[in-house]
Amino acid sequence: MTDARDALDKRWIALALLCVAQFVVVLDASIVNVALPTIGEALDFSESNLPWVVNAYVLTFGGFLLLGGRLADLLGRRRVFMAGLILFALASLAGGLAANSGQLIVARAIQGLGAAILSPAALSIVATTFRDGAERNKALGIWGAVAGSGGAAGVLLGGVLTEALGWEWVLWVNVPIGIAAAAIAPSLIAETRSEDETRHFDVAGAVAITVGLSALVFALVDANQVGWGSTQTILTLVASALLLVAFVVIEQRSRAPLVPFSIFRIRTITGANVVGLMVGASLFSMFFFISLYMQQVLGYSPIKAGISYLPLAVSIILSAGIASQLVTKVGFKPILATGMALIAAGLLWFTQISVDGTFLADILGPSLLAAVGLGFAFVPVTIAAVSGIEDREQGLASGLINTAQQVGGALGLAILAAVANATIGSSHDPSVLVEGFQSAFFVGAGFAILGLIATLVLIRSSDSRAHVEIGNDDAAADAE
Repeated sequence: MTDARDALDKRWIALALLCVAQFVVVLDASIVNVALPTIGEALDFSESNLPWVVNAYVLTFGGFLLLGGRLADLLGRRRVFMAGLILFALASLAGGLAANSGQLIVARAIQGLGAAILSPAALSIVATTFRDGAERNKALGIWGAVAGSGGAAGVLLGGVLTEALGWEWVLWVNVPIGIAAAAIAPSLIAETRSEDETRHFDVAGAVAITVGLSALVFALVDANQVGWGSTQTILTLVASALLLVAFVVIEQRSRAPLVPFSIFRIRTITGANVVGLMVGASLFSMFFFISLYMQQVLGYSPIKAGISYLPLAVSIILSAGIASQLVTKVGFKPILATGMALIAAGLLWFTQISVDGTFLADILGPSLLAAVGLGFAFVPVTIAAVSGIEDREQGLASGLINTAQQVGGALGLAILAAVANATIGSSHDPSVLVEGFQSAFFVGAGFAILGLIATLVLIRSSDSRAHVEIGNDDAAADAE
Protein backbone atom coordinates (compact mmCIF):
# COMPACT_ATOMS: atom_id res chain seq x y z
CA MET A 1 0.00 0.00 0.00
CA THR A 2 2.84 2.37 0.91
CA ASP A 3 4.66 1.57 -2.36
CA ALA A 4 1.50 2.35 -4.35
CA ARG A 5 1.05 5.65 -2.51
CA ASP A 6 4.71 6.55 -3.07
CA ALA A 7 4.38 5.80 -6.80
CA LEU A 8 1.25 7.96 -6.97
CA ASP A 9 2.96 10.84 -5.16
CA LYS A 10 5.99 10.53 -7.44
CA ARG A 11 3.79 10.83 -10.54
CA TRP A 12 2.21 14.05 -9.27
CA ILE A 13 5.63 15.49 -8.44
CA ALA A 14 6.70 14.53 -11.97
CA LEU A 15 3.61 16.36 -13.28
CA ALA A 16 4.69 19.48 -11.39
CA LEU A 17 8.10 19.28 -13.07
CA LEU A 18 6.55 18.83 -16.53
CA CYS A 19 4.17 21.75 -15.93
CA VAL A 20 7.02 24.04 -14.91
CA ALA A 21 8.83 23.17 -18.16
CA GLN A 22 5.71 23.84 -20.25
CA PHE A 23 5.01 27.07 -18.34
CA VAL A 24 8.46 28.39 -19.27
CA VAL A 25 7.92 27.43 -22.93
CA VAL A 26 4.58 29.30 -23.13
CA LEU A 27 5.98 32.16 -21.05
CA ASP A 28 8.82 32.74 -23.50
CA ALA A 29 6.47 33.45 -26.39
CA SER A 30 5.25 36.58 -24.54
CA ILE A 31 7.86 37.50 -21.88
CA VAL A 32 10.02 39.48 -24.32
CA ASN A 33 7.11 41.61 -25.61
CA VAL A 34 7.32 44.17 -22.82
CA ALA A 35 11.13 44.21 -23.03
CA LEU A 36 11.25 44.86 -26.81
CA PRO A 37 11.77 48.65 -26.63
CA THR A 38 14.65 48.19 -24.15
CA ILE A 39 16.18 45.37 -26.23
CA GLY A 40 15.91 47.47 -29.38
CA GLU A 41 17.79 50.32 -27.74
CA ALA A 42 20.46 48.13 -26.12
CA LEU A 43 21.32 46.09 -29.23
CA ASP A 44 20.62 48.79 -31.84
CA PHE A 45 17.77 46.95 -33.58
CA SER A 46 16.15 48.50 -36.62
CA GLU A 47 12.37 48.95 -36.34
CA SER A 48 11.84 46.30 -39.03
CA ASN A 49 14.05 43.69 -37.32
CA LEU A 50 12.72 44.11 -33.77
CA PRO A 51 9.62 41.86 -34.25
CA TRP A 52 11.98 39.00 -35.09
CA VAL A 53 12.92 38.72 -31.42
CA VAL A 54 9.42 37.21 -31.07
CA ASN A 55 9.05 35.78 -34.59
CA ALA A 56 12.28 33.75 -34.55
CA TYR A 57 11.01 31.84 -31.50
CA VAL A 58 7.52 31.31 -32.93
CA LEU A 59 8.94 30.20 -36.31
CA THR A 60 11.11 27.32 -35.06
CA PHE A 61 8.67 26.37 -32.31
CA GLY A 62 5.79 25.97 -34.78
CA GLY A 63 7.93 24.38 -37.49
CA PHE A 64 9.59 21.63 -35.44
CA LEU A 65 6.75 20.50 -33.13
CA LEU A 66 5.66 17.49 -35.20
CA LEU A 67 9.26 16.34 -35.52
CA GLY A 68 9.75 16.80 -31.77
CA GLY A 69 6.68 14.70 -31.00
CA ARG A 70 7.78 11.84 -33.25
CA LEU A 71 11.34 11.92 -31.87
CA ALA A 72 9.85 11.48 -28.38
CA ASP A 73 7.92 8.37 -29.49
CA LEU A 74 10.92 6.79 -31.22
CA LEU A 75 13.94 7.80 -29.12
CA GLY A 76 12.38 7.93 -25.66
CA ARG A 77 10.14 10.61 -24.17
CA ARG A 78 12.27 11.37 -21.10
CA ARG A 79 15.49 11.52 -23.12
CA VAL A 80 14.00 13.92 -25.68
CA PHE A 81 12.37 16.03 -22.93
CA MET A 82 15.74 16.44 -21.17
CA ALA A 83 17.58 17.22 -24.42
CA GLY A 84 15.00 19.90 -25.25
CA LEU A 85 15.33 21.42 -21.77
CA ILE A 86 19.12 21.65 -21.98
CA LEU A 87 19.03 23.15 -25.50
CA PHE A 88 16.38 25.66 -24.34
CA ALA A 89 18.45 26.67 -21.29
CA LEU A 90 21.70 27.08 -23.24
CA ALA A 91 19.96 29.15 -25.94
CA SER A 92 18.46 31.36 -23.21
CA LEU A 93 21.92 31.90 -21.74
CA ALA A 94 23.32 32.79 -25.17
CA GLY A 95 20.42 35.18 -25.82
CA GLY A 96 21.10 37.14 -22.63
CA LEU A 97 24.78 37.37 -23.57
CA ALA A 98 24.04 38.52 -27.15
CA ALA A 99 26.13 41.52 -28.22
CA ASN A 100 24.12 42.39 -31.32
CA SER A 101 20.72 41.89 -32.94
CA GLY A 102 21.81 38.95 -35.13
CA GLN A 103 23.10 36.93 -32.16
CA LEU A 104 19.88 37.45 -30.21
CA ILE A 105 17.65 36.43 -33.15
CA VAL A 106 19.70 33.23 -33.68
CA ALA A 107 19.52 32.44 -29.95
CA ARG A 108 15.75 32.94 -29.94
CA ALA A 109 15.41 30.60 -32.95
CA ILE A 110 17.39 27.89 -31.10
CA GLN A 111 15.21 28.51 -28.03
CA GLY A 112 12.17 27.79 -30.19
CA LEU A 113 13.79 24.57 -31.41
CA GLY A 114 14.39 23.48 -27.80
CA ALA A 115 10.78 24.30 -26.95
CA ALA A 116 9.51 22.29 -29.95
CA ILE A 117 11.52 19.27 -28.77
CA LEU A 118 10.53 19.37 -25.10
CA SER A 119 6.87 20.48 -25.29
CA PRO A 120 5.27 17.49 -27.11
CA ALA A 121 7.56 15.13 -25.14
CA ALA A 122 6.27 16.63 -21.87
CA LEU A 123 2.59 16.36 -22.89
CA SER A 124 3.02 12.77 -24.10
CA ILE A 125 4.70 11.87 -20.77
CA VAL A 126 1.63 13.27 -18.97
CA ALA A 127 -0.70 11.26 -21.22
CA THR A 128 1.22 7.99 -20.75
CA THR A 129 1.82 8.46 -17.00
CA PHE A 130 -1.84 8.95 -16.03
CA ARG A 131 -4.54 6.52 -17.14
CA ASP A 132 -7.38 7.71 -19.36
CA GLY A 133 -10.36 9.00 -17.36
CA ALA A 134 -10.66 11.04 -14.17
CA GLU A 135 -6.97 10.73 -13.29
CA ARG A 136 -5.74 12.00 -16.65
CA ASN A 137 -8.42 14.73 -16.64
CA LYS A 138 -7.10 16.02 -13.34
CA ALA A 139 -3.50 15.92 -14.60
CA LEU A 140 -4.41 17.67 -17.87
CA GLY A 141 -6.49 20.19 -15.93
CA ILE A 142 -3.37 21.18 -13.99
CA TRP A 143 -1.37 21.15 -17.26
CA GLY A 144 -3.97 23.36 -18.96
CA ALA A 145 -4.10 25.81 -16.05
CA VAL A 146 -0.34 26.25 -16.03
CA ALA A 147 0.06 26.40 -19.82
CA GLY A 148 -2.96 28.66 -20.30
CA SER A 149 -1.75 31.21 -17.75
CA GLY A 150 1.79 31.30 -19.16
CA GLY A 151 1.02 33.98 -21.75
CA ALA A 152 -0.43 36.38 -19.18
CA ALA A 153 2.33 35.64 -16.68
CA GLY A 154 4.93 36.34 -19.36
CA VAL A 155 3.70 39.90 -19.82
CA LEU A 156 3.81 40.50 -16.04
CA LEU A 157 7.24 38.94 -15.47
CA GLY A 158 8.66 40.62 -18.57
CA GLY A 159 7.77 44.04 -17.19
CA VAL A 160 9.07 43.33 -13.68
CA LEU A 161 12.36 41.74 -14.77
CA THR A 162 13.10 44.39 -17.42
CA GLU A 163 12.61 47.30 -15.03
CA ALA A 164 14.20 45.66 -11.96
CA LEU A 165 17.15 43.69 -13.37
CA GLY A 166 17.52 44.43 -17.08
CA TRP A 167 16.22 42.87 -20.32
CA GLU A 168 18.78 40.03 -20.21
CA TRP A 169 16.94 38.48 -17.28
CA VAL A 170 13.80 37.77 -19.31
CA LEU A 171 16.04 35.13 -20.95
CA TRP A 172 18.41 34.20 -18.12
CA VAL A 173 15.50 33.30 -15.82
CA ASN A 174 15.09 30.13 -17.94
CA VAL A 175 18.63 28.87 -17.35
CA PRO A 176 18.45 27.64 -13.73
CA ILE A 177 14.89 26.32 -14.27
CA GLY A 178 15.87 24.35 -17.40
CA ILE A 179 19.08 22.87 -15.97
CA ALA A 180 17.44 21.96 -12.64
CA ALA A 181 14.45 20.33 -14.37
CA ALA A 182 16.75 18.26 -16.62
CA ALA A 183 18.79 17.14 -13.59
CA ILE A 184 15.70 16.10 -11.58
CA ALA A 185 13.85 14.38 -14.47
CA PRO A 186 15.60 10.94 -14.30
CA SER A 187 14.59 10.46 -10.66
CA LEU A 188 10.90 11.24 -11.31
CA ILE A 189 10.10 10.18 -14.88
CA ALA A 190 10.36 6.65 -16.26
CA GLU A 191 11.64 6.27 -19.82
CA THR A 192 8.96 5.28 -22.34
CA ARG A 193 9.02 4.93 -26.12
CA SER A 194 7.07 3.32 -28.92
CA GLU A 195 7.81 -0.41 -29.02
CA ASP A 196 6.96 -0.86 -32.70
CA GLU A 197 9.07 -3.38 -34.57
CA THR A 198 9.79 -0.77 -37.27
CA ARG A 199 12.50 1.59 -35.99
CA HIS A 200 12.89 3.40 -39.30
CA PHE A 201 12.81 7.20 -39.07
CA ASP A 202 11.00 9.04 -41.86
CA VAL A 203 13.74 11.57 -42.72
CA ALA A 204 12.14 12.80 -45.98
CA GLY A 205 8.78 13.34 -44.29
CA ALA A 206 10.43 15.10 -41.34
CA VAL A 207 12.29 17.52 -43.62
CA ALA A 208 9.20 18.23 -45.77
CA ILE A 209 6.83 18.96 -42.87
CA THR A 210 9.39 20.92 -40.82
CA VAL A 211 10.47 23.17 -43.71
CA GLY A 212 6.86 23.42 -44.97
CA LEU A 213 5.47 24.49 -41.58
CA SER A 214 8.43 26.83 -40.98
CA ALA A 215 7.84 28.47 -44.38
CA LEU A 216 4.12 28.86 -43.57
CA VAL A 217 4.79 30.46 -40.18
CA PHE A 218 7.51 32.69 -41.72
CA ALA A 219 5.12 33.90 -44.45
CA LEU A 220 2.42 34.65 -41.88
CA VAL A 221 4.56 36.49 -39.32
CA ASP A 222 6.41 38.57 -41.97
CA ALA A 223 3.45 39.32 -44.27
CA ASN A 224 2.42 42.50 -42.45
CA GLN A 225 5.93 43.90 -42.82
CA VAL A 226 6.61 43.09 -46.49
CA GLY A 227 2.99 43.04 -47.68
CA TRP A 228 0.47 40.23 -48.24
CA GLY A 229 0.69 40.70 -52.00
CA SER A 230 4.50 40.92 -52.10
CA THR A 231 6.58 38.50 -54.16
CA GLN A 232 8.24 37.20 -50.98
CA THR A 233 4.95 36.35 -49.26
CA ILE A 234 3.40 34.72 -52.34
CA LEU A 235 6.50 32.64 -53.17
CA THR A 236 6.92 31.54 -49.53
CA LEU A 237 3.27 30.48 -49.29
CA VAL A 238 3.55 28.59 -52.62
CA ALA A 239 6.75 26.86 -51.41
CA SER A 240 5.02 25.95 -48.15
CA ALA A 241 2.02 24.50 -50.00
CA LEU A 242 4.25 22.43 -52.31
CA LEU A 243 6.24 21.07 -49.36
CA LEU A 244 3.08 20.16 -47.44
CA VAL A 245 1.68 18.37 -50.51
CA ALA A 246 5.03 16.57 -50.88
CA PHE A 247 4.76 15.58 -47.20
CA VAL A 248 1.35 13.97 -47.81
CA VAL A 249 2.73 12.00 -50.78
CA ILE A 250 5.81 10.89 -48.81
CA GLU A 251 3.71 9.79 -45.83
CA GLN A 252 1.40 7.68 -47.99
CA ARG A 253 4.41 5.78 -49.38
CA SER A 254 6.52 5.53 -46.21
CA ARG A 255 6.71 2.21 -44.34
CA ALA A 256 7.07 4.12 -41.04
CA PRO A 257 5.47 7.54 -41.62
CA LEU A 258 6.13 10.51 -39.36
CA VAL A 259 2.35 11.12 -39.26
CA PRO A 260 0.22 8.02 -39.99
CA PHE A 261 -2.86 9.58 -41.59
CA SER A 262 -4.98 6.82 -40.10
CA ILE A 263 -5.00 8.94 -36.93
CA PHE A 264 -7.32 11.41 -38.70
CA ARG A 265 -9.91 8.70 -39.26
CA ILE A 266 -10.79 9.37 -35.62
CA ARG A 267 -13.11 12.32 -36.23
CA THR A 268 -12.72 13.65 -32.69
CA ILE A 269 -8.93 13.90 -33.14
CA THR A 270 -9.41 15.87 -36.36
CA GLY A 271 -12.00 18.09 -34.65
CA ALA A 272 -9.78 18.71 -31.62
CA ASN A 273 -6.94 19.91 -33.85
CA VAL A 274 -9.22 22.21 -35.86
CA VAL A 275 -10.53 23.70 -32.61
CA GLY A 276 -6.94 23.94 -31.29
CA LEU A 277 -6.09 26.04 -34.36
CA MET A 278 -8.94 28.44 -33.52
CA VAL A 279 -8.06 28.58 -29.80
CA GLY A 280 -4.51 29.57 -30.77
CA ALA A 281 -5.75 32.24 -33.17
CA SER A 282 -8.01 33.87 -30.57
CA LEU A 283 -5.59 33.48 -27.61
CA PHE A 284 -2.52 35.09 -29.23
CA SER A 285 -4.51 37.96 -30.69
CA MET A 286 -6.26 38.74 -27.40
CA PHE A 287 -3.01 39.14 -25.42
CA PHE A 288 -1.38 41.15 -28.21
CA PHE A 289 -4.13 43.72 -28.70
CA ILE A 290 -5.01 44.12 -25.02
CA SER A 291 -1.32 44.97 -24.39
CA LEU A 292 -1.30 47.56 -27.19
CA TYR A 293 -4.56 49.11 -25.98
CA MET A 294 -3.33 49.45 -22.39
CA GLN A 295 0.05 50.96 -23.31
CA GLN A 296 -0.67 52.96 -26.48
CA VAL A 297 -4.16 54.28 -25.67
CA LEU A 298 -4.54 54.21 -21.87
CA GLY A 299 -0.88 55.12 -21.30
CA TYR A 300 -0.05 52.23 -18.93
CA SER A 301 3.59 51.56 -17.98
CA PRO A 302 4.96 48.05 -18.74
CA ILE A 303 4.60 46.99 -15.09
CA LYS A 304 1.08 48.39 -14.77
CA ALA A 305 0.07 46.61 -17.99
CA GLY A 306 1.58 43.39 -16.66
CA ILE A 307 -0.19 43.62 -13.30
CA SER A 308 -3.46 44.25 -15.13
CA TYR A 309 -3.17 40.68 -16.48
CA LEU A 310 -3.27 39.13 -12.99
CA PRO A 311 -7.09 38.70 -12.82
CA LEU A 312 -6.99 37.09 -16.28
CA ALA A 313 -4.18 34.67 -15.32
CA VAL A 314 -5.86 33.68 -12.03
CA SER A 315 -9.20 33.15 -13.82
CA ILE A 316 -7.57 30.83 -16.38
CA ILE A 317 -6.01 28.75 -13.58
CA LEU A 318 -9.28 28.48 -11.61
CA SER A 319 -11.47 27.76 -14.63
CA ALA A 320 -9.06 25.11 -15.95
CA GLY A 321 -9.29 23.32 -12.60
CA ILE A 322 -13.09 23.45 -12.72
CA ALA A 323 -13.09 22.29 -16.36
CA SER A 324 -11.03 19.19 -15.52
CA GLN A 325 -13.67 18.20 -12.92
CA LEU A 326 -16.61 18.89 -15.24
CA VAL A 327 -15.10 16.94 -18.14
CA THR A 328 -15.18 13.80 -16.01
CA LYS A 329 -18.87 14.32 -15.26
CA VAL A 330 -20.34 15.57 -18.55
CA GLY A 331 -17.64 14.86 -21.17
CA PHE A 332 -15.24 17.11 -23.07
CA LYS A 333 -17.61 18.25 -25.86
CA PRO A 334 -20.08 20.36 -23.78
CA ILE A 335 -17.26 22.00 -21.81
CA LEU A 336 -15.27 22.79 -24.97
CA ALA A 337 -18.37 24.26 -26.67
CA THR A 338 -19.04 26.42 -23.60
CA GLY A 339 -15.41 27.59 -23.57
CA MET A 340 -15.43 28.63 -27.23
CA ALA A 341 -18.73 30.48 -26.75
CA LEU A 342 -17.29 32.38 -23.75
CA ILE A 343 -14.11 33.31 -25.68
CA ALA A 344 -16.26 34.64 -28.53
CA ALA A 345 -18.41 36.62 -26.08
CA GLY A 346 -15.33 38.07 -24.36
CA LEU A 347 -13.78 39.18 -27.64
CA LEU A 348 -17.07 40.71 -28.81
CA TRP A 349 -17.20 42.62 -25.51
CA PHE A 350 -13.67 43.89 -26.22
CA THR A 351 -15.00 45.51 -29.42
CA GLN A 352 -16.60 48.11 -27.10
CA ILE A 353 -13.26 49.52 -25.82
CA SER A 354 -13.09 53.32 -25.86
CA VAL A 355 -10.44 56.05 -26.13
CA ASP A 356 -11.12 57.36 -22.61
CA GLY A 357 -11.58 53.87 -21.18
CA THR A 358 -10.64 52.52 -17.76
CA PHE A 359 -9.47 49.15 -16.48
CA LEU A 360 -12.74 48.45 -14.65
CA ALA A 361 -15.03 49.57 -17.47
CA ASP A 362 -13.18 48.29 -20.55
CA ILE A 363 -10.71 45.54 -19.61
CA LEU A 364 -11.66 43.62 -16.45
CA GLY A 365 -15.08 42.27 -17.51
CA PRO A 366 -14.20 40.95 -20.98
CA SER A 367 -10.82 39.70 -19.69
CA LEU A 368 -12.51 37.56 -17.03
CA LEU A 369 -15.10 36.22 -19.48
CA ALA A 370 -12.48 35.30 -22.09
CA ALA A 371 -10.18 33.84 -19.39
CA VAL A 372 -12.89 31.48 -18.14
CA GLY A 373 -13.52 30.54 -21.77
CA LEU A 374 -9.83 29.78 -22.32
CA GLY A 375 -9.69 27.59 -19.21
CA PHE A 376 -12.84 25.78 -20.32
CA ALA A 377 -11.47 25.35 -23.87
CA PHE A 378 -7.81 24.57 -23.31
CA VAL A 379 -8.31 21.57 -21.00
CA PRO A 380 -11.01 19.66 -22.96
CA VAL A 381 -9.38 20.30 -26.36
CA THR A 382 -6.14 18.78 -25.01
CA ILE A 383 -8.02 15.83 -23.50
CA ALA A 384 -9.93 15.27 -26.76
CA ALA A 385 -6.69 15.46 -28.78
CA VAL A 386 -4.99 12.62 -26.85
CA SER A 387 -7.97 10.47 -25.82
CA GLY A 388 -8.38 7.09 -27.48
CA ILE A 389 -4.78 7.22 -28.75
CA GLU A 390 -2.47 4.28 -28.05
CA ASP A 391 0.58 5.04 -25.91
CA ARG A 392 2.93 4.42 -28.86
CA GLU A 393 1.42 7.44 -30.69
CA GLN A 394 1.04 9.86 -27.76
CA GLY A 395 4.06 11.91 -28.92
CA LEU A 396 2.46 12.24 -32.36
CA ALA A 397 -0.91 13.29 -30.91
CA SER A 398 0.81 15.77 -28.56
CA GLY A 399 2.85 17.21 -31.42
CA LEU A 400 -0.29 17.62 -33.55
CA ILE A 401 -2.30 19.60 -30.98
CA ASN A 402 0.72 21.75 -30.07
CA THR A 403 1.32 22.44 -33.78
CA ALA A 404 -2.35 23.32 -34.34
CA GLN A 405 -2.32 25.85 -31.50
CA GLN A 406 1.05 27.37 -32.47
CA VAL A 407 0.28 27.70 -36.19
CA GLY A 408 -3.18 28.99 -35.23
CA GLY A 409 -1.53 31.66 -33.10
CA ALA A 410 0.76 32.77 -35.93
CA LEU A 411 -2.09 32.70 -38.45
CA GLY A 412 -4.51 34.59 -36.18
CA LEU A 413 -2.00 37.25 -35.19
CA ALA A 414 -0.93 37.85 -38.79
CA ILE A 415 -4.52 38.18 -40.04
CA LEU A 416 -5.69 40.36 -37.14
CA ALA A 417 -2.63 42.61 -37.32
CA ALA A 418 -3.42 43.11 -41.02
CA VAL A 419 -7.06 43.90 -40.14
CA ALA A 420 -6.00 46.43 -37.50
CA ASN A 421 -3.31 47.99 -39.71
CA ALA A 422 -5.79 48.46 -42.56
CA THR A 423 -7.55 50.98 -40.32
CA ILE A 424 -4.60 52.36 -38.35
CA GLY A 425 -2.00 52.76 -41.11
CA SER A 426 0.73 55.06 -39.76
CA SER A 427 -1.62 56.99 -37.46
CA HIS A 428 -0.87 57.48 -33.74
CA ASP A 429 -4.26 59.04 -33.03
CA PRO A 430 -5.78 57.11 -30.07
CA SER A 431 -9.26 57.11 -31.65
CA VAL A 432 -7.87 55.55 -34.85
CA LEU A 433 -5.90 52.97 -32.82
CA VAL A 434 -9.04 52.00 -30.91
CA GLU A 435 -11.00 51.63 -34.15
CA GLY A 436 -8.31 49.30 -35.53
CA PHE A 437 -8.20 47.24 -32.32
CA GLN A 438 -12.00 46.95 -32.32
CA SER A 439 -11.91 45.50 -35.85
CA ALA A 440 -9.25 42.99 -34.79
CA PHE A 441 -11.24 41.86 -31.74
CA PHE A 442 -14.32 41.40 -33.94
CA VAL A 443 -12.46 39.12 -36.36
CA GLY A 444 -10.89 37.31 -33.39
CA ALA A 445 -14.41 36.58 -32.11
CA GLY A 446 -15.11 35.11 -35.55
CA PHE A 447 -12.24 32.63 -35.04
CA ALA A 448 -13.75 31.57 -31.71
CA ILE A 449 -17.18 31.11 -33.33
CA LEU A 450 -15.59 28.91 -36.01
CA GLY A 451 -14.05 26.90 -33.18
CA LEU A 452 -17.49 26.53 -31.59
CA ILE A 453 -18.98 25.30 -34.88
CA ALA A 454 -16.09 22.82 -35.34
CA THR A 455 -16.69 21.53 -31.79
CA LEU A 456 -20.38 20.91 -32.46
CA VAL A 457 -19.88 19.37 -35.92
CA LEU A 458 -16.60 17.43 -35.77
CA ILE A 459 -16.23 16.19 -32.19
CA ARG A 460 -18.30 13.06 -31.61
CA SER A 461 -20.72 13.15 -28.69
CA SER A 462 -20.26 9.37 -28.38
CA ASP A 463 -16.50 9.81 -27.77
CA SER A 464 -17.27 12.48 -25.18
CA ARG A 465 -19.76 10.19 -23.38
CA ALA A 466 -17.32 7.26 -23.55
CA HIS A 467 -14.78 9.42 -21.75
CA VAL A 468 -17.28 9.94 -18.89
CA GLU A 469 -17.87 6.19 -18.67
CA ILE A 470 -14.12 5.53 -18.39
CA GLY A 471 -13.99 8.04 -15.52
CA ASN A 472 -16.94 6.36 -13.79
CA ASP A 473 -15.31 2.93 -14.17
CA ASP A 474 -12.08 4.29 -12.66
CA ALA A 475 -14.00 5.79 -9.72
CA ALA A 476 -15.79 2.49 -9.11
CA ALA A 477 -12.51 0.55 -9.28
CA ASP A 478 -10.84 2.94 -6.82
CA ALA A 479 -13.77 2.59 -4.41
CA GLU A 480 -13.48 -1.24 -4.29
